[in-house]
Amino acid sequence: GALPATDAAAQKKKLYCWEENGKKVCGDALPAEAAGAKRSEFSTTSGRHTADIAAALTPEQRAPAEMAAAEARIRAEADEARFRREMAMAESYATEADLRDSFQERIDLIDESLKASDLGVIGLRQSLVALLRQAGENELAGKPITPVARDNINTQHAELRRRERIFAQQRVQRASLDEELATVLARYREIKGAGQQRAAENAASGATPPQTGG
Repeated sequence: GALPATDAAAQKKKLYCWEENGKKVCGDALPAEAAGAKRSEFSTTSGRHTADIAAALTPEQRAPAEMAAAEARIRAEADEARFRREMAMAESYATEADLRDSFQERIDLIDESLKASDLGVIGLRQSLVALLRQAGENELAGKPITPVARDNINTQHAELRRRERIFAQQRVQRASLDEELATVLARYREIKGAGQQRAAENAASGATPPQTGG
């Protein structure tokens, strides 16, 4: 039969243990000041350990915890978006060659930019060397370097450094495009392979495509 009300209440009673000033304190009632503290709970009837309650977060702790949760949510959304892109990619390109062709357009564009940048850097360097040589010859001849010549040298030097930085960035982009293509190809093969495996399993299990009326 059902337990008497007093026995049922006794079954639900708990013993709490928490820390106060570095000392363990236990009691069958939890004081208000310990409500947010880390504690353990035990059954008063069996003495069995029933739960561990973590300490409530302080405002200082809550902000990083909420930020971490938000970052985890953003990562999950990014993973989901990447998965959708990959599935769309697998459906968009019938063959691996088609996928390579789409990347080749981007590769050709960057390669053309690299050639133009390389020629630009070479031309600027040659121009700067010529200006410096002329300035050196003028000094040897006892002629002062004019402010215009000095400005030209400084301007050419700054432009050369700028072009070199652009050229370096383009080389990094070109290398990353090769890496991206390798990654996308590997993923494409995985997705296509999984699709072919499912098709083979369906065929092995006797599944047939629906027949259309003739």
